[in-house]
Amino acid sequence: MPRELLILRHAKSDWSSNAGTDFDRPLAKRGKNDAPRIGAWMYREGLIPDFVVCSPAERARQTVLKVCKMLELKKKTIVWDKDAYEASLADLLGILSRCPQDASTVLLVGHNPGLEELVGFLAGDDVDEPEDGKVLPTASLVRLEM
Repeated sequence: MPRELLILRHAKSDWSSNAGTDFDRPLAKRGKNDAPRIGAWMYREGLIPDFVVCSPAERARQTVLKVCKMLELKKKTIVWDKDAYEASLADLLGILSRCPQDASTVLLVGHNPGLEELVGFLAGDDVDEPEDGKVLPTASLVRLEM
């Protein structure tokens, strides 16, 4: 069975918020606009995940909820994995190993630098690094066919 992995970095966060911790930092206005846009684009492209796993950090949580709304996926289908926050490559590989084997399309939502390390590990030389060095800017999606 062919499988796809969709890797989504959270949308732009609000650095000027009064959040007490990095974990609690919410989306900025731009992020609140970008998240549903990426969800609508995914819907138009037919990129509808069977399984969604996300960091529980506030900015990732807000991003995935807006994306899933556009994908017509219910909130209760999202798996909140604490290991996705401040995740290393090993953490992210562990998360992926726990995804159901029958899920043909998995959406992983999280943070840099871990997500960029995962993309580099899985795609290797197939990734063309942009001039600014940002493989995964906020609200960007990578699609990998396995």
